[in-house]
Amino acid sequence: MSIQLDHAIVPVRDRKAAAELLAYLLDVPWAESGTGPFSPVYVNDGLTLDFDQADDSYPVQHYCFRVSDEEFDGIVARIKARGIEYRSTPHGSVDMEINTQHGGRIVYWNEPDGHVWEALTVSYARQPREEHNQSLKAN
Repeated sequence: MSIQLDHAIVPVRDRKAAAELLAYLLDVPWAESGTGPFSPVYVNDGLTLDFDQADDSYPVQHYCFRVSDEEFDGIVARIKARGIEYRSTPHGSVDMEINTQHGGRIVYWNEPDGHVWEALTVSYARQPREEHNQSLKAN
């Protein structure tokens, strides 16, 4: 069996509101409560994001979802329908633009607790880099 990420905990100020918002944007199911003190978002058959109530400070995290073109269109439409500001880069000013520099489309937004969410249609993290390919050929 290959190793797969099963679940991750997302610290937030209001676990139910944050879980409900992400589930809406991704168009996936969620529950107000699950195992333990969490509000789970069922991203797919193999990944659950467990939103946990955090009263103390916590680091801002970055979560990225690779989606189909149709799913991407739906996510962007739901972001716009909720009036959520979005941008074409992970950090920086809100430009209400979609990034197309990596052979697909990418959008970033923050949820109320500061976490950075990303949806993309082509994984730039999985694309081979030309320099890496050249060094392999040289060896």
